[in-house]
Amino acid sequence: MTTESKPEESLSETLTKEDGKGEPVNSTPSTFTAIGNATGSASAGEQYPQLIQAMRQLLENQKKTTKPVKSQSVGPEPTKEHPFWSTQPVPKLGDKVVPTVNDPIETKSKDEFRKQEYPLLPEFYWDALDIGNQEQLHELYTLLHDNYVEDDDAMFRFRYSHEFLTWALKPPGWKQQWHLGLRVHGSKKLVGFISAVPSQIRVRGKSMKMTEVNFLCVHKKLRGKRMAAVLIREITRRCNEEGIVQAAFTTGALLPIEPVGACRYWHRSLDPQKLVDVGFSSIGKNMTMQRMKKLFKVAEEPKTRGFRQTEERDIPAIHKLLTDYLSKFELAPEFTLEEVNHYFLFKEKIIYSYVVADEQGTVTDFVSFYSLPSTVVNHRSHDSVNAAYSFYNVATSRSWDDLMMDAIIMAKKNGFDVFNALDALDNAKFLTNLKFGIGDGTLNYFLFNWKCAAMKSNEIGLILM
Repeated sequence: MTTESKPEESLSETLTKEDGKGEPVNSTPSTFTAIGNATGSASAGEQYPQLIQAMRQLLENQKKTTKPVKSQSVGPEPTKEHPFWSTQPVPKLGDKVVPTVNDPIETKSKDEFRKQEYPLLPEFYWDALDIGNQEQLHELYTLLHDNYVEDDDAMFRFRYSHEFLTWALKPPGWKQQWHLGLRVHGSKKLVGFISAVPSQIRVRGKSMKMTEVNFLCVHKKLRGKRMAAVLIREITRRCNEEGIVQAAFTTGALLPIEPVGACRYWHRSLDPQKLVDVGFSSIGKNMTMQRMKKLFKVAEEPKTRGFRQTEERDIPAIHKLLTDYLSKFELAPEFTLEEVNHYFLFKEKIIYSYVVADEQGTVTDFVSFYSLPSTVVNHRSHDSVNAAYSFYNVATSRSWDDLMMDAIIMAKKNGFDVFNALDALDNAKFLTNLKFGIGDGTLNYFLFNWKCAAMKSNEIGLILM
C-alpha cells in the first residue's frame, strides 16, 4: 500500500513508530473475515493475555539482544522510550499492575494545568467546530469520509453520516471546545480533528467523571508531521481546564502502553451475496452461496411477544435496566436519565432500539444497535456496506438468543447487510449460537491517567462508537 492510500495519521502509526500503520483513537479495526464459515473460536478474553505476554517477551528480547544504534543509522532505537507516550500518565507496556491497584497515575491541582494552547506550526491554527452549523458539520464529515478508518487493503472506509456525528458528539454535557479542529491559515481548510465527550465511568468499583476521546483524524497529506500528538495534548489540556483528568479510548492497534483490556469483533451476515461480492467476507470451505443464503436467512418479523420500538415513555425503565445490568462489569458507564434519552431513543438511520413489554406494559428487556455504513472503494456495483453495530442490550425475561435474534431480524428488515458485535458484556453468550463469525481485528481499550489490573473481554461493559 502506498503512503497516499493508507488511512489517516493516527495514534498507532504516528505515535508508535515513524513508518508504522494503524488506526485512529476509538477506531473499529478492520474486521473483514470469512463469515461463510459461521464458526467461533477462542474468545478475546482467552487470547488477550497471550497477546500481551508476547509483546512483553518481544520487548525483553530486544533489551537483551539489540546493540546500540550508531548515529548514522536510520530510525529510532527499538529500546528507546517512546517520545510521546513516555511523557504521558499512562501505564507503560510491560508494567506489572498489582491486582489491588486501582488509582490515578498522577494527581495535579488545577493551578498546575497548562493554561495556554499548545503551539502549532505557523501555517496552522486551532478551531473549535460548531457542528450545529451545517457547513462546519459537512467539513467534518468530508474530513472523516476521506481520511478516517479504512481496512488494510483500502477497500472499505467508514462513512459517518451528518446525523450520526451530531448524535455522537452532542450528548448531555457536551462542550464545543472539545470538538477540536485543526485548520490551515489562508484557505481555512479543516485538516485535523479530535473530540471528547463527558461520561461517568466506573473502573473496578471506582466511579469518576471522564471523557471518551474519539474521531482522531489527520489529513493524509499531513502524515509524518506528528500532528496527532499535538491534537492529543491539546484535547487533554482542554479537558483538564474543566477539571477532568481521566479518559477512555480504543484503538485497533496495540500501542506502546498497557491496555486495560481487549475485545474481538464478530459478524453475523444478513446479505451474504453482497458481502461476498464486495470482498467483505468469503465463501468458506465446503460452502456454496446457495447454502450461505439458506444458513443466514432470518424470519421477516420478530418472534417475541411485546417486542416493539422504543418510545419516550420507556426511558425511565430502560435507565433502570441498564443501571442494574451494567453494575456487574468492571469497566462500564453510569448513564444519567438524560443520557439514556439521548443515546437510546429510536432515531432512524442512527440508533435502533427496542424493548420487550409484558402484558401489564412493564419493560423487561432492551436491545439496541447503531448504524455505521462503510464506503466500498471503487466497486463496480456497490458503493456501501450497511453495518449494524450492537450497542447495549439487557435480557431479563427472554434468553439472549431470542432477544438478539429479534434484533438481527430488525436489522435485516431495516436494510442492513451485516450485524457486528464485540465479545464484551454478555455478548459471548449468543455469538456462536446465532451464527456470528469471529473477525480478524482486536479492539484495545486504554485508560488515560489511570492504572488498574487488566480485564477480560466479558468484564468490559463499555462500548465506544
